[in-house]
Amino acid sequence: MMARRLLVLAALVLMLPCCRTARVKSLPATGCAAKDTVFSLTLIGRECAFADHADYGFYIPSTAKRIRGVMVFQHGCSQEEFGLSRHCDIQYQAFARKWDLAIVETNIFGLCDVWAYPSNGSYAALLLALTKAAKLSSHPELPDAPFLLWGHSGGGFWTLSMLHEHPERIIAAVCYSAAWDPQWEYPSAAYDVPVIFRHAGPGEGADNIPATANHSFAHFRSHDAPAAIAYTRGQGHNFSYMRSMTIPFWEAALKQRLAPDGSLQPLDRGQTFLGDPETFSICREKYYDGDKSCLCLLADQECAEAWREYARDGQVTDKTPPQKPYDLKIVRDGDKQKLTWRAEADIESGINHFNIYCNGELVGRIPEEGVYQDYDRNGDQALPVNPPAMEFPIPDSTNVVYQVETVNRSGLNSEKAEVIR
Repeated sequence: MMARRLLVLAALVLMLPCCRTARVKSLPATGCAAKDTVFSLTLIGRECAFADHADYGFYIPSTAKRIRGVMVFQHGCSQEEFGLSRHCDIQYQAFARKWDLAIVETNIFGLCDVWAYPSNGSYAALLLALTKAAKLSSHPELPDAPFLLWGHSGGGFWTLSMLHEHPERIIAAVCYSAAWDPQWEYPSAAYDVPVIFRHAGPGEGADNIPATANHSFAHFRSHDAPAAIAYTRGQGHNFSYMRSMTIPFWEAALKQRLAPDGSLQPLDRGQTFLGDPETFSICREKYYDGDKSCLCLLADQECAEAWREYARDGQVTDKTPPQKPYDLKIVRDGDKQKLTWRAEADIESGINHFNIYCNGELVGRIPEEGVYQDYDRNGDQALPVNPPAMEFPIPDSTNVVYQVETVNRSGLNSEKAEVIR
């Protein structure tokens, strides 16, 4: 396989036209992200020698004076056809705002068994895209910020490759159905990185998906690394609720790993928990004196409880209501009026819809049916990429109380925000 990759890469370089250059496309931000920076850029030609071209979608929160980390989403083989969406995902954007993170999603149009190895050019292209984004967003620290990695299938292999080649840059890593079962010895820095492996058992594909998870988990735990594994029964290689585990897993890592000066620290072993992937029982590590090598090692109790539910049930249930909408206004729209508002997406479960009330009576729903913004259970793409405007037409009347509440995807309602006309 290595020889084939090198031959293909050499052929791609020879075929490159020198006149092709990068393209940048700005995108509108919506809702509470209206002042944030959302754009995509394309690397092509000699800037992208390993593929025909590569697209990168960026989200930069306006609330961040300094970007502390970058959420990197790497798709699986052939999934570039789904396009860019996660930099427009309101749930990930809310998480990024909380932690002063940027989002970058890759979309590589090339041979998977070439770009899956960062050393073949995909890592250099990522750094180049971050450098260009730093100039566009006035955040010069962006190219040097550490990574939160997420990879699916071939992208999961890429994530493992990054752990193999650049572990010093990684805060935490999520391997969703990672492929090709690499059996590497990793640098010592890799064994400080929290990593979670997910698979769905036999039948996941011909690329040793379960073996990748099982062997990698066993290897990392043999080095006392903070690794965890989950087998999601009833789901599949291209179907999971991995997002519900990704966010609490990343958050636990950020709390302990990312120092104020931007350096990365090992987990505090006074806070870590162990989880049994067979029984789903959890306990604080410092109270356990048996063999730990076959047990998951998780950052803290909150992360361990989320892992237990995910490993057992295939998803993590949101138990907290969303924040209530804010900045409610009644504005003139030509010869009509409309109610407008802003709302923060629930970090745990996003936004399902908004309920609109007039004098206490439910009079509308945005969107009228379906979900305000959901996500595809295959590659995790946002659906739709651009959610509806936060607005609702109202009659021209006075002495009326309007209220809006947010309902998250777990069906929990926020407090009502109101405005009087």
